[in-house]
Amino acid sequence: MGPIRYIVYLFPVLTAAALFYFFAWYVQTQRTPLAQQLDPAPVKRRLSFSAPCHPMVKRDAIAALIITAVYAVTAFAHLGDLEAPQSYRDFGDGKAQTFVLPEEVQVSKIWYFCGLGTGKYQIEISTDGVEWLSLWQRKDDPEDADKITGYYWADPEGYGASYAVTQNYNQLFKWNEVVIDNPQYIRYLRITGQANKGLLELDELAFFDMEGNVIDLSDATTPLFDEQDLVPEAITYMNSAYFDEIYHPRTAYEHIRGIYPYEVTHPPLGKLIMSIGIRMFGMTPFGWRFMGTLFGVGMLPLLYVFLKNLFGRTSIATCGTILLAADFMHLTQTRLATIDTYAFFFILLMYWFMYRWLALPAGTSFKTCALPLFLSGLFWGIGAASKWTVIYGCTGLVVLYFLGLALKLRQWPEESRHERVGWTVKTLAFSVLVFALIPAVIYILSYLPYAAASGDTSLSNLLHEVWENQKYMLSYHQGVTDTHPYSSRWYQWLLDIRPILYYMDNSVAGETTRFAAFVNPVVCWGGLLAVVACGFHGIVRRSGRALFIFIGYLAQLVPWLFIGRITFAYHYFPSVLFLVLALCYVFHTLAQKEELVRWKPAMYAVTGGAVALYALFYPVLVGITYPTWYGTCVLRWFPSWPF
Repeated sequence: MGPIRYIVYLFPVLTAAALFYFFAWYVQTQRTPLAQQLDPAPVKRRLSFSAPCHPMVKRDAIAALIITAVYAVTAFAHLGDLEAPQSYRDFGDGKAQTFVLPEEVQVSKIWYFCGLGTGKYQIEISTDGVEWLSLWQRKDDPEDADKITGYYWADPEGYGASYAVTQNYNQLFKWNEVVIDNPQYIRYLRITGQANKGLLELDELAFFDMEGNVIDLSDATTPLFDEQDLVPEAITYMNSAYFDEIYHPRTAYEHIRGIYPYEVTHPPLGKLIMSIGIRMFGMTPFGWRFMGTLFGVGMLPLLYVFLKNLFGRTSIATCGTILLAADFMHLTQTRLATIDTYAFFFILLMYWFMYRWLALPAGTSFKTCALPLFLSGLFWGIGAASKWTVIYGCTGLVVLYFLGLALKLRQWPEESRHERVGWTVKTLAFSVLVFALIPAVIYILSYLPYAAASGDTSLSNLLHEVWENQKYMLSYHQGVTDTHPYSSRWYQWLLDIRPILYYMDNSVAGETTRFAAFVNPVVCWGGLLAVVACGFHGIVRRSGRALFIFIGYLAQLVPWLFIGRITFAYHYFPSVLFLVLALCYVFHTLAQKEELVRWKPAMYAVTGGAVALYALFYPVLVGITYPTWYGTCVLRWFPSWPF
């Protein structure tokens, strides 16, 4: 492609330069001489979280609604097929079935859609029902003796059963292909299953002729041929599971069917939420991705209200919400059927209500303080029952809670000092209830599907299931040390060094389809500088709001510094919330000097830059096919970016 391919490096250089220019200008606005123009005799500020919680007004509702609606369109587009094979034939326990096709056909390849269960199949064919050929695997790679290099039909006489067709855990709820080296004519088909354990469900089969066209073998009476109209033109993420979707949707579906779950490395509640979408739309790609995408959309109006409460300006709340809507990881991660979306959602809620409590002035009655504390604890409990990463966020809540409690007691009004002891006792007792006991009950009750699947829903068995799973999860996560080509460490997340590639299809020459999870560079790089600013303002200038954001960010990031297991860019996802909050805090401090600086054009420029990059990278966020030159010349900002 010649020297033109190097034009791609202009994009990160210009983006970084613009952000550094913005923050250099921002630092100048915060210098003491400028501040003295507004306050010639500044006094030393006391640290306090108390602040008015600014209410929503009509224009806020309109702005939040418009942003949410526009984002929802981009999020639900190309999400996945609404239809997929639903009926199945169970080949567990060595079950076999013979099929007589309507006519003799020559088959060049077979597609099969796997349901629940793992194992393998022996496929046999015949033209007369007397002499049979078996399907065998070819393994002739000199460098990898276990690698399957092809499939062929051969006489099984003198050999054992072949069981050449696999149904492994990473092949479930997706279309799989078997290309045959020596195509044969088929009239009779016999399938024998060998399950690893329990079920071995095969949902649909598709045969292709020598020209690569699907042979219509529709038979409404046979589960394997009753949904032939659902055979896709190509196997893609639109009709098949990808990445960790082989775990979580499967488990959500098992909960629906009362089967003991396969994926037990995370608490159950996230999969139970996911199962709502499956109940609504079936075990389809759209169905298992629906709830995560819906929660991703729902984050936007919630964040808008949070930002309006924090900073009191419609313009800042609007820009902050747009920054989250334009973030790459927010879009890609919420469209993937994993449980990280729910963790982010409940982290947002638990911090929002903790702030509502912190912002109440010292001396506020216990009755008024109780509701935000209850809601913060409630959503912490729901989040912890969805994914353990929410527990990291709880460390931030604990620090903020006790810091806020100490400040409230120290700043308690003199005229009501006699009420302080009673308020403190009630608050501490209530906090034990809402941050410990209620979350514990939520966490334990989330395991009811485990107990039900084991056939014993008694309290003793429920507690046994919970305890055993905690031990397993702890040992599992400590032992995840396998390598992965797209793994990354925490220090790489800070600068977007290594995205995780979720999907790639290079089957068409000159074109590619792929998408990855990484943070919008404006949010990632600008947000990191804004977090540093929050740390300075929170610690040195004693800003409660800045310290709130800084502590929240550290609570999500710092635990990963000490975790030795394999990690990925999506583990940084909850930190995106605090990157956005930090940028909005920077906008807020600029707004406080609006008589001296033109801050709104700068804020709109930063937000507009994020939106422009969102549009630029949209194809690699949702899986739109694009020419390879676009990836090489526009999207591959760093050699480690997989475009």
